[in-house]
Amino acid sequence: MTHLVLHDYFRSSASFRVRIALNLKGLDYERVEVSLIAGEQRSDAYLEQNAQGFVPMLVVDGEPIIQSMAIIDWLDRAYPEPRLIPEEAMPRAVALAQAQVIASDIHPLNNLRVLKYLKRDLGLNEQTKDRWYRHWILEGFDALEAMAGQERFLGGDTPGIADCCLVPQMYNARRFDTVLDDYPHLVAIDAACMELEAFRKAHPDAVKPA
Repeated sequence: MTHLVLHDYFRSSASFRVRIALNLKGLDYERVEVSLIAGEQRSDAYLEQNAQGFVPMLVVDGEPIIQSMAIIDWLDRAYPEPRLIPEEAMPRAVALAQAQVIASDIHPLNNLRVLKYLKRDLGLNEQTKDRWYRHWILEGFDALEAMAGQERFLGGDTPGIADCCLVPQMYNARRFDTVLDDYPHLVAIDAACMELEAFRKAHPDAVKPA
C-alpha cells in the first residue's frame, strides 16, 4: 500500500486544496504540521526535500511532490476516481482555467511571504495590507463569477479541481472581511462544497493544532 505523508500548514490555502483532493479520493494519509509562523519550512531537514521551502509537500513512499496543482494532478493520475480534472480536452481546459484564476492569479499575490514583505519591507500598515489582499480577491472573483455557470459545482455535478481551489479562497476572503455580495454563484458553490464531508474534514478549523 502506498504511504502518503502530507506536510502542510493548517491555514495554508494551497495545503487546504490538497487536503480536499485527498479526502475526495478517499485516501488515508499521515499529516505533518509545518508551522509557517515558526519558520519550520526553512529548516535544513525540510529544505532537503523541498528546495522551495513551501507547503504543501506530499511524500509518496519517500518521494516528495511539491506544488499543490502538481500534487492534485498526480493524485488524479494515480487514483483516477473520482476524477478531479476532466480527460476530454475542452472540459479539461475549462476546469484548469477556473482553477488557475485562483492558483495563479489571486493566491500568489496574497500568500504569507508577500504579505510579510508588504508590511516588513515596504512599510504598509495593516489596513493598507488588507486592502491589497481584498483587491486581488475581488479582481479574480469578478472573472470567476462570470465563468461559474449554473451548475452545483464549478466541476459540474461533482466537485473538481476548481472547487478544491475555490473553497480555500472563499475561506481567506471571509478572514479578510471581503464583501461577497456580487458573487452569488461562488457563494452558492462554496456552500454546496461545505455540505460534503471531504471539504469539512479539510477545513483549517478541523486540522488546526490544539
